[in-house]
This record gives sequence, structure tokens and C-alpha cells, in this order.
Amino acid sequence: MSSRREPVPFAFVAEADRFRSNVTPPPRERLSRTQFAARTLVGMTVVAGLVGSLLFGVPALQPHPNPVTSQQSEASGGR
Repeated sequence: MSSRREPVPFAFVAEADRFRSNVTPPPRERLSRTQFAARTLVGMTVVAGLVGSLLFGVPALQPHPNPVTSQQSEASGGR
């Protein structure tokens, strides 16, 4: 009856794996120019935001010498 190892209580569940519909889905609607432009602008905005966050974030994460500490050590060494 079926090639499954476990018992299946309903026959239609066992046959659902090989069921094929003869109904074709409707064709996808083409995007209008305004929809295409809107999606493109949204995508470009997201990419620009990611690039901008990298441009501002990476230098902020870099270690840099503290000028206040170096001035204090020079002043304390002169006494």
C-alpha cells in the first residue's frame, strides 16, 4: 500500500506525497515602473545605510592614543 515504515491512519495522508495538481497557478504580475523604482530606492537606501554605518563605525572602534594621558605624564615628569 505505502512505502512508509510507520502506520498511517488515513490513506489520503499517505498518498499526499505523490499528489499532483492539474491546476496551474496564475502568472505572476509584472511590476510597474513605479513599483520597480520604489523597490530599487528602498534597496539602495538599505545598502547606503549599511555602508554609512561601516564608514562611521569602523574608525570609532579603532584604538587611538589618549592625548589627555600623554599630557599628564609629561607634566608629572617635569617636577
